[in-house]
Order: sequence, then structure tokens, then C-alpha cells
Amino acid sequence: MEKTYVMLKPEALKRNIVGDIISRIERKGLKILEMKTMQLDETIIREHYAHIVDKPFFPEILANMTSGPVLAMIVAGENAVEAMMILCGPTQWNECQPGTIRGDYVTSTGFNVIHRADSIETAQAEIKRFFNTN
Repeated sequence: MEKTYVMLKPEALKRNIVGDIISRIERKGLKILEMKTMQLDETIIREHYAHIVDKPFFPEILANMTSGPVLAMIVAGENAVEAMMILCGPTQWNECQPGTIRGDYVTSTGFNVIHRADSIETAQAEIKRFFNTN
């Protein structure tokens, strides 16, 4: 059974859409193995987004990600990484189709409601980062 990392961002918690997103994950046939609410600090956000910390839009991401708690999850199932990629839709909000999580809930890339790992290797690193486990 493949594991992946999923995080509902502060925007999802503020808008009270957590239950719907979790229902979509479960209806897809995936299982939530672990889940916890966390308040992220700048250090872990910089580590998580190390690939974009030098981009001009990073301060907006940092402000958004520290604006409230997130819900961190370990999600498992057959082809869990790819299944979550399909379920979420593309990262760019204007490329998302209705029926995907981002297509139904996101109105700008800066205020995205969900993060999902993009590969098995990334999922393993993110699970370790946020759950201190493999």
C-alpha cells in the first residue's frame, strides 16, 4: 500500500471545507492513516518550500501558511500519490477543472486549499518532515 502526504492549508480550515475534502479522499478509496492539526512556523515552511524560497511570490506563501493551522495527513492506498494528484487537480488555479478539489474551491494559486506530494520520494520526505516517521 502506497503512502503519500497531504496537507489542508489554512484557507481550507478558515472556509470550513475540511469535511468535504476528507470525504472526497475517502470516496476515492484512500485511507487516512494519520492526521493532525499543526501551526507551522517559518522554519518548517522554508524547509518545505525550499525549491521556491528565492521566488518573488514566496513572502505571500509564507504569510498564507502562517495565517492559521493546517491539517497534515498521511494518506494510503493503491497508487495514492497519483490518485491524490488527479483528485486535487493542477497547482495553477486557472488550469483546474470542476470536480477536482482545486477546481471547486481555489480562486487563486496563492490561496490554494490543499498540498499533495508529487512523487513517492517527495511523499516519504514530507511524511518524515511533518510526522517524524517514514
